[in-house]
Amino acid sequence: MQKIQIKRIYDKAESSDGTRILVDKLWPRGISRERADLDFWAKDLAPSTELRKRYNHDSKHWPEFRRSYFAELDSNHEALAELKTYFSGVVVTFLFSSKEMRLNNAVALKEYLDSHLV
Repeated sequence: MQKIQIKRIYDKAESSDGTRILVDKLWPRGISRERADLDFWAKDLAPSTELRKRYNHDSKHWPEFRRSYFAELDSNHEALAELKTYFSGVVVTFLFSSKEMRLNNAVALKEYLDSHLV
């Protein structure tokens, strides 16, 4: 079973991060490519712009955001397959830029994958 961690991209990269994957659609402000130290940018798996704007990190919209995002993921087989090619190590860290630590797309993506990976 793949271990998936979640971390803000603004936090320092560490060897314990394993494979580092940015899961946001937009490149984070103030982060250089070198500092990001990414293995993969999974922008095709990020929520659609419409869904991201509708959610706007408002916790009362979290249940609807999750449902809608999971539906987007259900129809995104190619991007999910590409993501899984980076699951060769013991640990994968999903990186996100939101200030919201608990209710963000990286958390939702991890939850989705935890329930869909065999």
